[in-house]
Amino acid sequence: MRIIPKPFAAVLVAGALTAGMTGCGSSTPAGTANGGSASASETPKLSGTVTVYAAASLKATFTKLASEFEAANPGTKVALSFAGSSDLVTQITQGAPADVFASADTKNMGKLSDAKLLDGTAKNFATNVLTIAVPPSNPASISSFADLAKPGVKVVLCASQVPCGSAAQTIEKATGTTLKPVSEESSVTDVLGKVASGEADAGLVYVTDVKGAGDKVKGITFPESDKAVNTYPIGTVGTSKNKDLAAAFIALVTGSEGKKVLGDAGFGTP
Repeated sequence: MRIIPKPFAAVLVAGALTAGMTGCGSSTPAGTANGGSASASETPKLSGTVTVYAAASLKATFTKLASEFEAANPGTKVALSFAGSSDLVTQITQGAPADVFASADTKNMGKLSDAKLLDGTAKNFATNVLTIAVPPSNPASISSFADLAKPGVKVVLCASQVPCGSAAQTIEKATGTTLKPVSEESSVTDVLGKVASGEADAGLVYVTDVKGAGDKVKGITFPESDKAVNTYPIGTVGTSKNKDLAAAFIALVTGSEGKKVLGDAGFGTP
């Protein structure tokens, strides 16, 4: 939802009506209720900077939404910081000046709430599932989740504390498959980068990451991915000094425009 200042048309109409009533012999003095009510009801103009900490998998969509927010609200700026959700929670609990936090799972948002650093209740705004990313040539001939456990396959995963790593563990347990990654990364974009560069034969990332990577990687879907659907919540950080701006940005993300941008990127609805 874009936040746009209320048009001045209402003010002009109110002024015209007041003048008309005076000409017809109205006893209402100029400059009283009719003349002052319109300006009092105008939407306050937003200004300043809102700092948004968001999961790495939201980089493309939030960058686009931030540009739209700034265009709709001249005089505002959105400062974006992307990383693994667990790293962002650590930064916020250590005093980082964030106004908004968007997590790739409810678990890390819960940590912020438990630390009494969440203002109000977080809102779920998107979902995501894992897929297998491989180099375009698919050198290890990966075609299923079970193939990731084959001897010699260099697979890269997110670390367990990161939402994409936790989701991978959930799928391993559900399928009875044990993966032995050659490395564990702190964010899903790092996993994608290792696959795209050819350092790994495969990696578990989100479907949105593969879609956004274009021809740099090839995506291989697997039915077991529905065992771990990640829900994305967004909320205002309790220590925020810009809560009006934070609320306006969250309204954009959770509104119709935010849903469109997220849906186009491959995110599901909560």
